[in-house]
Amino acid sequence: MTLYLASTSPRRRELLSQTDLKFSVLDIAIDETQRRNELPTAYVERLAKEKALAGFQSVQEDENAIVLAADTIVVLEDTILGKPSSQSQAQDMLRSLSGRSHVVMTAFAIKTAEQIRVQRVNTTVFFRSITSKEIEWYWQTGEQQDKAGGYGIQSKGGIFVSTLSGSYSAVVGLPLAEVVVALQNLGVYPE
Repeated sequence: MTLYLASTSPRRRELLSQTDLKFSVLDIAIDETQRRNELPTAYVERLAKEKALAGFQSVQEDENAIVLAADTIVVLEDTILGKPSSQSQAQDMLRSLSGRSHVVMTAFAIKTAEQIRVQRVNTTVFFRSITSKEIEWYWQTGEQQDKAGGYGIQSKGGIFVSTLSGSYSAVVGLPLAEVVVALQNLGVYPE
């Protein structure tokens, strides 16, 4: 079997590398526009599934292909906080997260020739209160630019997190424990 990761996210590559599985990276693109009235749970699961399907289509000549894809969103009171597109948007996101909890949803999909499996992992993240100076400092780091919710827990943004309930690796971008179990069920990962 050949494992493919349908993601160019360096964080997902790094996380999957921790399993010691050999895999190739697929650079795929899909339309990530949220549909009208689409709930966050349905949205993140759909994106993971569509990424896996697109990845599988690109390697369909490999009959032993297994394609893993994932998507991560940050949800605050039923509102999805995407990747900030400006300084003001990034800083507004951090202000809205300050002193509160939010949910990070990561869905992953595994596509084989016979099936597709989609699973979602929700993690509640609690931010301590953040000062305006810290928000300005974090903007200057440049870390928030490609991250859902405008922060990265695995780097400097981790200083804002007081606690979390759920999967740390899912917040980073790939819920390793759940992915490993799913791969074991396919006979890919040692049991």
